[in-house]
Order: sequence, then structure tokens, then C-alpha cells
Amino acid sequence: MSAGSGVTETMLRFGYPQFTVAEYPHWVVLLRDRQATLGALVVACREEATAFGDVTSAAFGELGQVVPEIEGTLLRVFRYDKINYLMLMMVDPHVHFHVIPRYAAAREFDGVTFVDPAWPRPPDLGHANEIGEPARNALLRHLREAWPRGSATVPGASEPSPSR
Repeated sequence: MSAGSGVTETMLRFGYPQFTVAEYPHWVVLLRDRQATLGALVVACREEATAFGDVTSAAFGELGQVVPEIEGTLLRVFRYDKINYLMLMMVDPHVHFHVIPRYAAAREFDGVTFVDPAWPRPPDLGHANEIGEPARNALLRHLREAWPRGSATVPGASEPSPSR
């Protein structure tokens, strides 16, 4: 991988490598341990940048590939109504986004009901849908299986996914 392929403290705080959904040369997509809504993710830059303007042009360019793959996968598997991107970096210093799919009504996954209590207002990151480890692992596996192949490295992927 490129020079941007490092592992930052922020990536580790969000569960890298355990919660990795997909890896790119400059970005990693992680399942948020605290599921504010169904399919909530973190997209973390592999660079040591602590300001968005300090991210390299190569990393900026790669977002043009990462974002459509996030949106396409989440829309296909969970049918979100809206999607929010939050770049806060108040506690975790390295460049990262919280990706929060938004839902007007509750969604079910693996026997768990996921709600979006703040809909249609800004998301409530303090809210977490209570899911146990089995449901979290099923969610992670489901996202990995649905992720497009070819552009990203997906943990546990051994064969290409069907054309989408």
C-alpha cells in the first residue's frame, strides 16, 4: 500500500482491525461499535493528518471512490432514507468521518430493532441501539459480504461478490 497506509491512534480507538469493513490505500471503513443507527460507520484516514486540509491530494481523490461505495452498499442492504456525514474530531484527533444512515422508521436486522430517535433532526451520537456481540458480528459480516470487490480489501473476502 501507499505511504498513507499507516495505522493511526484514531483508527485503533474505533476498533481497527477488528471492526474493519473495507480498506483502501488512504482510508479504512469501520463499523461503529456504538450503532447510533443501523449500519453506522467510521471512515478514517490512514494519514497522520489532524486537519482535513492537511490530507494529501491522493487521499482526497480516493474519497471519490470510497463515498459512492459506502452509499451504494448501505442503500442496497439497509435502504436508508438519508445519510449524514459528520467530521467532528473533538476527541479523536486524526481525520475521520462518522457515517450515519438515517431512517424515518425502525429497521430490523438479525432479530434486533434499530431506531433513529432523532429523525428528522441531526443524529444523536449519544444514542446507541443495544446490540450484543452476535448481532454486531452478523452486521459486520453482512457489510463485508455486500461490499464491492476490486477497489477495496475486504477482510475475509475470498471471492468476488456478484455484480451489482
